[in-house]
Amino acid sequence: MNNVKQEQLPLGIHHVTAITSDVVKNYEFFTNILGMRLLKKSVNQDDIHTYHTYYGDDEGTPGTAMTFFDFPNIPKGIKGNNAITRTSFRVPNDASLVYYKKRFEEFGVTHGEITEEFGVKVLHFSDFDDQNYQLISDENNHGMRPGIPWKKGPVPTEFAIYGLGPVEITISYFKDFKEIFEALFTFKEIAQEGNRYLLEVSEGGNGAQVILVEDKETPNGREGYGEVHHFALRLKDTEAIYAWKEQLDRAGFGNSGHVERFYFESLYVRIGHVLVEFATDAPGFMADEPYETLGESLALPPFLEPNRAYIESQVKPFNTKREA
Repeated sequence: MNNVKQEQLPLGIHHVTAITSDVVKNYEFFTNILGMRLLKKSVNQDDIHTYHTYYGDDEGTPGTAMTFFDFPNIPKGIKGNNAITRTSFRVPNDASLVYYKKRFEEFGVTHGEITEEFGVKVLHFSDFDDQNYQLISDENNHGMRPGIPWKKGPVPTEFAIYGLGPVEITISYFKDFKEIFEALFTFKEIAQEGNRYLLEVSEGGNGAQVILVEDKETPNGREGYGEVHHFALRLKDTEAIYAWKEQLDRAGFGNSGHVERFYFESLYVRIGHVLVEFATDAPGFMADEPYETLGESLALPPFLEPNRAYIESQVKPFNTKREA
């Protein structure tokens, strides 16, 4: 089913994009509590009245970014079936989970106990929007390399989040959905626990996995704040984007075609209810800002720069400059 060259296949998870009810509280949660660096404060390129914020590791390494939209007046999402149901963040070791559990207690963050899934220690938690997350330990992980913990963040680097882990997707039409991930996207099943299946791509490991959950009974969820909008798979370069455009066309999947996002290049396809993006590693988040001041100003791609005055009049400014 797949005719894409080996070097153009997905490398792992590139980013996850979710929806928040409050961009400022979201910024404070991700930087002050989770200890992830704000890489970019921009706007949704398809809806310039909406912020698009990006959090990740120290340098914006591909595979580390969690991003958010704050659509005005959007209702709270409804958790349910046929949706991306949990985002994972990688931490260096099991001791990191103990550290964060204490940190969550200190900051009043809703969380569970440290448990084990597919032989790996995890810690579930949620934010003020009831968005579902987990920390996953890299204690014995092999495969896709992590990023670099935020060097000037509030969490000690030996414990800090430094990448994205498996994306959890819950599906009622499970067999068909799983077949697409395997035959088209080249994921391979490596483990099963009950109705939960662990699949990985390329080098594998925590940064290149999805967890598919079979659920034929729960009603469908509804998109809104507190829910995930889409997730993206890493591709090497522009050539790979066009190769996947041809592959999706041959397979009969409607898609967006090549989309220039400036920080990366993209291609979108909807698999059932789930929006999947392909995104290139380059140019990256330092294409228009130096390392030292990443995320401190409103960054606009060149094609939106002429509209800066109007955009700044539409989005509520908030201070993201860090103390020296």
